Amino acid sequence: MTAQTAADPGTRTERAPGPSLPVKRKASLRQRIWRERWAYTFIVPGFLFFLVFAYVPMLGNVVAFQEYTPFRGIEGSPWVGFANFTAIWADPEVLMALRNTLIIAVLQLAFAFPAPIALALLLNSLLSDRVRRMIQTVVYLPYFLSWVIVISVWQQVLGGGGLVAGILDGWGMTGFDAMTNADTFKILVVLQGIWKDCGWGTIIFFAAIAGIPSERYEAAAIDGASGWQRTWHITLPALVPVATLLLILNIGSILTVGFEQLLLQQPMVGAEAAEVLDTFVYFRGVLGGQWGIATAAGLLKGVIGTILVLSANRLAKRLGGEGIF
Repeated sequence: MTAQTAADPGTRTERAPGPSLPVKRKASLRQRIWRERWAYTFIVPGFLFFLVFAYVPMLGNVVAFQEYTPFRGIEGSPWVGFANFTAIWADPEVLMALRNTLIIAVLQLAFAFPAPIALALLLNSLLSDRVRRMIQTVVYLPYFLSWVIVISVWQQVLGGGGLVAGILDGWGMTGFDAMTNADTFKILVVLQGIWKDCGWGTIIFFAAIAGIPSERYEAAAIDGASGWQRTWHITLPALVPVATLLLILNIGSILTVGFEQLLLQQPMVGAEAAEVLDTFVYFRGVLGGQWGIATAAGLLKGVIGTILVLSANRLAKRLGGEGIF
């Protein structure tokens, strides 16, 4: 038996390790920012806008917990805790403003929100591109008008001395003045919003419709689907994600129902019909000098809006939607 014997089949031989490949180190955050510095440069203006006009003003919400006066400032004004919030719930004017806000907000969600969808479907059904572009131009124009001009136009049409009143007066029907009728004022506010913003709102929905592949409509038409069936089974399902996103965002701002629009018309119908939370904050805080109560009302509105957005987003996800975050 020689000194060098065969290796045992049960043993495993180790292979000498070869040259190791260089491991690529992950770039640090500073290095990644410097590498994409030109892309971040384009973000800076938008970031500064929201920082200066959105986030920094949030620090002023501490006024809601103070008996604030501009002469003393935030540092010199005494702290009152939740006294301003207690005063809000005991103020009948706040409850009136909250009631009007909720009624107008529900009417806007029920009628103003679906209006752009219906208009987009109508424009999509038109076969003539020339007619479609003409209608789009006409319905887009009111969006670019200020509320001062819009209210003036409606006053000239539906006011006591307007066009409709003149026509009815010629027929022997007098006393028509829709602009000063407090009973129908909330419906009038919703109609004004639809007339002004509906055309602009169709841009998003019309873009979503334009992104639907034409092959789907062609295949449905070959299978014998009518125009209504193609709209119901192809167009509307394609609009659901966009509509869900906009609905969640609208729910978050449900308590913001149009400050300038209501402020301009409040003298004509009275505060009982046109007082909302935004106008309450303006009259009680800016004009009345009760900064703490006004800020508490605004802060409460923001908190409620945040809760509504989170709730709507969670509900959308439970129903199978994507939500917004």
